[in-house]
Amino acid sequence: MKYLIIPIFLFAAITVNVSFFSCTNFKGIGIVDSSQLVDSDSIRAVLEAESIANAPLPTEQLSSVNDIEYSITSFDTTVSGELKSIKNLYADAQGSYTFRGNPMRTADYGGSVKGNPTKIVQKWVFHTAYDGTQTRMGSWGGGSGWTGQPVYVKWTEEQMKRFKAESPALKPAFGNEEIMVGSLCGKVYFIDFKTGEASREPLDVTNPIKGSISLDPTLNGNLYVGHGIPKVDPMGQMAFNIFTHEKTFFSGRDGNAWVSWCAFDSSPVRVDDFLFWPGENGTIYKYWINGDKLVKHTTLRFRAKGDGAAGTENSLCVFKNYGFFGSNHGDVLCIDLNTLKPIWHYDNVDDIDASIVCEVEDNVPYLYCGCEVDQQGNNGLCHMVKLNGLNGEKVWETNIQCHKLNMGGKHFDGGLYSTPLLGQGDCSDLLFANICQRDNSNKAEFTAFNRKTGEIVYRTQLQSFAWSSPVGFLNEKGKMFVFAGDSFGNAYLIDGKTGNIIFTEHMVNNFESSPVVVGNQLVVGSRGSEIYKFEIQ
Repeated sequence: MKYLIIPIFLFAAITVNVSFFSCTNFKGIGIVDSSQLVDSDSIRAVLEAESIANAPLPTEQLSSVNDIEYSITSFDTTVSGELKSIKNLYADAQGSYTFRGNPMRTADYGGSVKGNPTKIVQKWVFHTAYDGTQTRMGSWGGGSGWTGQPVYVKWTEEQMKRFKAESPALKPAFGNEEIMVGSLCGKVYFIDFKTGEASREPLDVTNPIKGSISLDPTLNGNLYVGHGIPKVDPMGQMAFNIFTHEKTFFSGRDGNAWVSWCAFDSSPVRVDDFLFWPGENGTIYKYWINGDKLVKHTTLRFRAKGDGAAGTENSLCVFKNYGFFGSNHGDVLCIDLNTLKPIWHYDNVDDIDASIVCEVEDNVPYLYCGCEVDQQGNNGLCHMVKLNGLNGEKVWETNIQCHKLNMGGKHFDGGLYSTPLLGQGDCSDLLFANICQRDNSNKAEFTAFNRKTGEIVYRTQLQSFAWSSPVGFLNEKGKMFVFAGDSFGNAYLIDGKTGNIIFTEHMVNNFESSPVVVGNQLVVGSRGSEIYKFEIQ
């Protein structure tokens, strides 16, 4: 130990006195290169930046909370609800484990292409079962629907050995890259990413899955699945152990919920030792994760004063100890994840189904959110807003006239269903979203907004309405290309900077699900009975 300590001591002493000697002398004797030294101001700046990055956000409630009524119930007082860490557990994930890839829902998959791509090519198609059972909400078939994003994971050799030792469900095609996707036929499918063959036996969850399943980022074995449509009772939230292929948790109808509808389209997210799972029953659930076991810890129920309670279909957006979500009545809420206590409230007028997206500027979280034309009637405004995530104050608002589409005896709301996409590279000043049925059209428009001002930079008309969320790809020069799909099954490759359509082709029955991206490839489901992999070439 003395041998190790002495050189370090000498090096430290020499470094302190470096200003008294010439750099050439130090280089000559091989002790220190001044180019490697960091001045005290730089060290202080780094430490301050780290301190800010790791510091929790204020927990004081703002006056806008007076606009709502809420109830917080604690179920497990033996475990503190305080977060010991606000680290993003998904940052080092070998894949994409939750909707839009991370807690801020930014879809930063690292999609990449070479040069200037000109086409979209199908690489494989996987067929799910088809369930034609008539429910009180119709027949749902198979494949996947809104939001339906797959999970992608790349297993290590050690993890693969464990699967082979413990799992009774593996098929010969099981490999180190795997797709997991919830289907409208009521099953979770496992697919080899490279070949498109089944990698395991499916999980039978009995009811249709509309939302995006979520894999625990600690890889404790938990796969979180929510029912979307009540075909049979019971209906609720579930967890499965992907090593043993067994259901390990179920929570059904909540008799204390303020809304009777018991669906869970939201993709749950883990922070520290807790899982946060919004429900369409007007409740936000906080579960303590003890190993791989879920224990109900706290619930939040809320409603705007003078209004009924509303459910949440979008996925919780998380930054540090703040969670952001929108309700079916247009409420935007910021909550403290330690206590589930509301911090602020913003009224965005109408139903919010698309997930809120967060970006950080100068250590301040900013939120992008849009609503549908639902409760406004057949015609109304899609309110696209940018909010300061610390206080809910509006930075900008852009209102777009939209209308409902009536087709085949059903109506499809106007406005925003797809989760917005932050531009990157040469589009770093833009925000992209599919806006449905503007003016008298029965189509969507791929719309680019200026992130600073909210000004619409361009609109590119698609051939149908579009609920699928767009995804991006960067080439080696930082040029951004966007993949988008519409509800009639048309695929688009779009130049992000100009909005020009580079390639379009009718490729599937329906693009309603959102894709997951791996390199220059993406996997996305279609209504019917198909899951596809496409490549951008």
